[in-house]
Amino acid sequence: MTPFGEKLRQMRRERGVAQKDMAAAIGVSAAYLSALEHGRRGVPNWAMVQKIIGYFNVIWDEAEELEALAWTSDPRVVVDTAGLSPRATMLANRLAERIGALSEDDIARLAALLNELAAKKS
Repeated sequence: MTPFGEKLRQMRRERGVAQKDMAAAIGVSAAYLSALEHGRRGVPNWAMVQKIIGYFNVIWDEAEELEALAWTSDPRVVVDTAGLSPRATMLANRLAERIGALSEDDIARLAALLNELAAKKS
């Protein structure tokens, strides 16, 4: 499941909306909506994200959060290390190899480290 799919499912369940009803309302199949929630579909396009925002009638911060989650929810990430150091390539490959074995705590620590490094560059 992707962060976007998780949020979409949460919003739908909080509002007591069936997947098939939401799918019909936004003009997609229930199978597509299910695949989107489970991370078996790529990032939805801008128009689809706007339909979902409109369907849930969310504004401001919640709409921005949903958009940000959509853009960071590609389940098939490709990391291009061409032109980077050999160590960067090795790191990308190791992460790809081991990400499925990481615990949620390991993932949280890595994410915190990346966030800390990003904050230092700002």
